[in-house]
Amino acid sequence: MQIDASIKNIIFDFGGVILNIDYKLTENAFAKLGLSEFDTIYSQATQKELFDVFEKGLISSADFRREIKKFINESVSDLHIDEAWNAMLLDLPEERIQLLSKLKKIYRIFLLSNTNEIHFKTFSAYMQNKFNKDIFSDLFDKAYFSHKVKMRKPEAEIFELVLKENNLRKDETLFIDDSIQHIEGAKKIGLKTIFLQNGKTILDVFNLKLET
Repeated sequence: MQIDASIKNIIFDFGGVILNIDYKLTENAFAKLGLSEFDTIYSQATQKELFDVFEKGLISSADFRREIKKFINESVSDLHIDEAWNAMLLDLPEERIQLLSKLKKIYRIFLLSNTNEIHFKTFSAYMQNKFNKDIFSDLFDKAYFSHKVKMRKPEAEIFELVLKENNLRKDETLFIDDSIQHIEGAKKIGLKTIFLQNGKTILDVFNLKLET
């Protein structure tokens, strides 16, 4: 895929774009805990307000676990809820880190992730153990996490925050995400976008540009 020559900045989503994730694994894990239709309250495309406010950091992890327990008929531990919630988090292939390192020499690159305190602690520890460094500060000009900035995609304000804080021009900035609602939100404010569909990775997006 050819990237527009006018692009100087790239904003990456994290889960599903850089880190591999599988929502079905969390759905299955919660089913084993007694929440048989987890996909009706949380999925890639839509979710109940509980998950929105958790991703905005407006409730604590303890509050989140307490609310989740209301959907489960049997008594479960906080640890079991965390394990089920984290089941979707998979691996981060090293070649994606290598690609980002190359891209940083060409573009200003940023991370913009809808996440939450439980997931953040888990994938941060995973990456520190695997790569022995802080990937977020090492690879990106700046990383933005919804639960820290108290706003989330696809709201215009979170995109505008990244642009304003880093003096980015919209017509020079590309946003890459695997959720169509986030892509549409970015388009509405004038960003150029790439929707990373199932089966594709960022290696497919940039393979022609970095093959030499």
